[in-house]
Amino acid sequence: MIQRTLSIVKPDAVAKNAIGDVLAAIEAGGLKVIATKMLHMSKKQAEGFYAVHSDRPFFNDLTDFMSEGPVVVSVLEGEDAIAKYREILGATNPDEAEEGTVRRRIGTNIERNAAHGSDAPETAAFEISYFFNALELHQR
Repeated sequence: MIQRTLSIVKPDAVAKNAIGDVLAAIEAGGLKVIATKMLHMSKKQAEGFYAVHSDRPFFNDLTDFMSEGPVVVSVLEGEDAIAKYREILGATNPDEAEEGTVRRRIGTNIERNAAHGSDAPETAAFEISYFFNALELHQR
């Protein structure tokens, strides 16, 4: 099934000049980038994006981190794109991620783990619409 998912190259990976590395891994994994842009989220925008985690103890640190520098947000498309991108990323904790995955190669720790990927179709729909309008999405 062809799906869409959201990718965020997080501030730590942008600071490491690893944007191209993440995008290359996406394309090598068989996914297409159908929209992309760089932006710098405010704390309030990061809180809105991660609102689902607002009751979690890590929420404040997460939103501080995600608003500390620019990110690159992209919409990816492909066969089982959500699962495929999460496989490309590797485990949330880079120390537990498989060799060769984005997080293993670029991530520093569980908080600064280089990139984000949607975890379900409903989440992907919300996350994509948070950053992109319909006119910005390439249509096949």
